[in-house]
Amino acid sequence: MKIIKDSVHDHIQVDGVARDLLDTPAVQRLRHISQLGTVSLVYPSANHTRFEHSLGVYHLACEALERLGIEGRRARRIHAAALLHDVGHGPFSHNLESLTYRRTGRYHDDVDDLLADGAVGDVLREHDLEPEAVAGLVAGEGRFGQLVSGELDVDRMDYLVRDAHHTGVPYGTIDHGRLVRELTFADGELVLDEGNVQTAESLLVARALMNPTVYSHSVARISKAMLRRATERLLEASEPDIDAETLQRMDDHDLIAALRSCAATSEFSRRLDQRELFKRAVWAEMNDVPGGIIESEHGTIREFEREIGDRAGVDPAHVILDVPSRPSMTESTTRVMVNGEIRQLGQQSPLVEALRAAQFSQWRLGVYSPSDLRDRVGRAAVDVLGLDIDGALVSEARNGMDATLDQFVE
Repeated sequence: MKIIKDSVHDHIQVDGVARDLLDTPAVQRLRHISQLGTVSLVYPSANHTRFEHSLGVYHLACEALERLGIEGRRARRIHAAALLHDVGHGPFSHNLESLTYRRTGRYHDDVDDLLADGAVGDVLREHDLEPEAVAGLVAGEGRFGQLVSGELDVDRMDYLVRDAHHTGVPYGTIDHGRLVRELTFADGELVLDEGNVQTAESLLVARALMNPTVYSHSVARISKAMLRRATERLLEASEPDIDAETLQRMDDHDLIAALRSCAATSEFSRRLDQRELFKRAVWAEMNDVPGGIIESEHGTIREFEREIGDRAGVDPAHVILDVPSRPSMTESTTRVMVNGEIRQLGQQSPLVEALRAAQFSQWRLGVYSPSDLRDRVGRAAVDVLGLDIDGALVSEARNGMDATLDQFVE
């Protein structure tokens, strides 16, 4: 047994298959993958890694299994899946996942190959565990996959508390001890036992508050968009010859070194290194954006960027259009027992609709550019995208006056 001191859960005991997996290269690589990507440019202490998060998920999984009375080989599978659930992450975690997915067709939880081969596969088989069964749990398959990847998963319970702890933001604080204690199965579904509607609501509220404050903070979004653009250029460059599969197995340090050494990405790299970030040229609410733009695919967004650059008379490389997907709230499908009946939280809690409305009100389309170009880029973006912004404000911007779309520009 190994005992590890953790900043969130205090002491974590690692034993059995998890102890043997801990020192495999695939798990140790997670020491060099930041949990929150570029969020550290907003919250300087947010430098925690996927490694410590994976330990936390394993710890909560152990507590949940004890509560549920699950033992033996089935428990060992879940122990392994909890520790390995993030080994498929590429550098800077989710920041580049959409980029690599377009080229590989794999998300970070598609880990069948990673678990079947090399040291991880050897350890699993030594403990009489099938790599494909563990990979299925990582992907949330089956009854017990819900513990690792689902609306009530231990992954979510750990990252909310851990991210709040390391950013210093109090909104992610949840009673994860009670959440774990109140888990039970009913009709094959993972649910919170009777009397826990408010417990489920706390998880929902924490996620809803952390999203605009941390995960979608405007500076985090700008830096993530710049990193994504730089990495896309890296993949398109002839030197160095890096493909998406190689990129997915790199860590943060590998990618930073590659971006610094590539001529096509060195300027983006310098800006990220020195925190000389692009600024918001446009920051538009959902109701001001034509619906077709929100559903635009990557190629269409790149074409919009070229049109904005042409109209503004600037290099399209100085224009980044950031279009988030429509808000979703998967936590609203969390299942709770109410009077002996399984109900989804969205059917039971009046908070769900209020929080969903808040999500829509917080949504913003962003257009980013260097600070000295943002007025020109902002005016061009309004025209190209057909944004429904107050006519007087647009007119003032077109006339070169100082009031440059005040409610939409940083």
